[in-house]
Amino acid sequence: MKLKKLLFCIVLFYNVLNIQAQKYELGKVTVAELEQKIHPIDSSAAAAILFKKGKTTFTYTEKTGFSAVHTYEFKIKIYKKEGLKWANQKVAYYVGYKNLNEDLLEFSNAVTYNLENAKVEKTKLESSGAFKKKINEYWNEKTITLPNVKVGSIIEYKYVLKSENISVFPDFDFQFDIPLNYFEYKTEFPEFYIYKTLLVGKNKIENNSKLSNGSQSYANQYNQTRSFNYTQIDAFYSGKDIPALVEEPYVNNLENYRGAIKHELERIRMPEQPVKDYTVTWEGVATTIFKDDNFGKELNKKDFLLEDVRRLLPNVESLTERTNIIFKFVQNKMNWNEVNSCYSKDGIQKAYKDQTGNVAEINFILINMLKLAGVDANPVLVSTVENGVPIYPTRAGFNYLIAGVEIDGKQILLDASKKYTSPNILPLNVLNWNGRLVKSDGSSKQIDLMPSKPSRENSSITAVINANGKIDGKIRIQRTDYDAYKFRVQNATRNQENYIEKLEQELGDLKISDYSINNKNTNLSDPIMESFGFETNNLVESIGGKLFISPMLFYTQTKNPFVQEKRQMGIYFGYPSQKKFLINLEIPEGYVVETLPTPARFSLDDNSVAMMMNVVNEGNKIQFSFSKEINSSIFVSEYYDSLKVIFQKMISSQNQKIVLKKI
Repeated sequence: MKLKKLLFCIVLFYNVLNIQAQKYELGKVTVAELEQKIHPIDSSAAAAILFKKGKTTFTYTEKTGFSAVHTYEFKIKIYKKEGLKWANQKVAYYVGYKNLNEDLLEFSNAVTYNLENAKVEKTKLESSGAFKKKINEYWNEKTITLPNVKVGSIIEYKYVLKSENISVFPDFDFQFDIPLNYFEYKTEFPEFYIYKTLLVGKNKIENNSKLSNGSQSYANQYNQTRSFNYTQIDAFYSGKDIPALVEEPYVNNLENYRGAIKHELERIRMPEQPVKDYTVTWEGVATTIFKDDNFGKELNKKDFLLEDVRRLLPNVESLTERTNIIFKFVQNKMNWNEVNSCYSKDGIQKAYKDQTGNVAEINFILINMLKLAGVDANPVLVSTVENGVPIYPTRAGFNYLIAGVEIDGKQILLDASKKYTSPNILPLNVLNWNGRLVKSDGSSKQIDLMPSKPSRENSSITAVINANGKIDGKIRIQRTDYDAYKFRVQNATRNQENYIEKLEQELGDLKISDYSINNKNTNLSDPIMESFGFETNNLVESIGGKLFISPMLFYTQTKNPFVQEKRQMGIYFGYPSQKKFLINLEIPEGYVVETLPTPARFSLDDNSVAMMMNVVNEGNKIQFSFSKEINSSIFVSEYYDSLKVIFQKMISSQNQKIVLKKI
């Protein structure tokens, strides 16, 4: 009897394992899955990934050596009309390899399942639903459109990506803008390759690894089959109930928070060969990158620049002045070809002759000219905001290059590839945590890219309120540093007439007159000064013989940008900033002040955010002042509730009214 029970339990256990295994296999779709109307955890979900499976293995040929093979499987449920977009899937892949010449990416097992008359019906993807296009000389893209997809459908597909690049693998993302019920990712790495693994995101995942036996068979030059054995490192990652990654305001790059598994080659240790370190230390990164001909060799090409440097610097002794002169020269002469890179493509001599180059080529020219002028200048590797943050020593994590200059112990950062930058004012997408200054001797150091002082926008307004509700006034605005840079970039191609028209709309359909602006396109290190007159009938409410006016007029903020109950991501403001408003109002004859807003001050405990409002009334004059200081570029998500509260208090205070009554 006990034996029967034991056998029954073994069979039951086997069946449970079998059911669980089947659950995450393509081709296994149930009526219950098709009947499901909403996601069991996230009822708002337009679709959900029922599972994503991935596997990275290696293959070997005598000609190519080791290559990577990445296999991915998806099963997706469509709940709402908005989820139908998941029927279209596209994958970009690199085609610039020297040896791999067959199709590098192939879709398969693409099927749509629907419930028809209580039965599961499937529609396979025909060849007409698959497309291939060339993006550029290095990249292609394949797209599939699954057939007969509608609300309630389940779709499945698989694709295999072959890659000669074994240094950096595609990220294995397991978080999307829809929920993911389950994922698993397996890797099988030959012992010759040691990879650094980085788990991104706050989601809980399971992982383990073990050693196992691996082997490769290949055909030699005589078409004879050969094989070899080795030890391999097998790893397994899995997770379930991964929530959708939802876009939130004040986020630098959503990809920094997406749940993902990343790999980068750290070391190669082939039998009977010296160990090759790639990214173990920052010094290793610096040494390796300088050995690249498109990096280190370009930084030694200076002779062709010498004549121009001598011409630019007659009798200029100050290193700071030399730096500014050369920077402006390169910035004006060179034109960015809209390619970000840490490496030269066609060489800086050609770029200089053509007056066009990528980011690295332009800033290599800048660095070389500065060195000829006796200035201590070196390249600084940067990852732009859209490229993410390199958390550990890496070459692949950087996609941009600027110049770092040291004068009298002070660091100056320069980017001559953009037209509105100035010393220590970089493009906004370069303000991404830290860069890495690298030197030819293999040394390197971390460079803080975030501004140390706040950019300022100061607005001074004088206005006269008429008894009929009309307001006439003048505004003077001063913008410094990044506020000025941002203004220049946003309005670079807009003529003054269009700008004024847009500004009139933004400020509540008022009428602008006598507009003037200084330093918009010149003296880029100096503040922008903007002034204009205005008149409006839209800012005063007359109720029961009383006049109601918002003290900040058309600058009154009415909506809190932070409305989510919970916050997944950090809060990114870009750079420290300080905004001040000083508003002087003259009230109409025959009226007196009945009510004024209550002065207030709100701040976080560490004063990283501080807001202050004050109001004074003397006779027929009202002076209102408001300041908002954000003294940090980014806040971790734990600050979210405090920021949400302080912004709401600020908005409530701003929306108090000045009430005037007749005498």
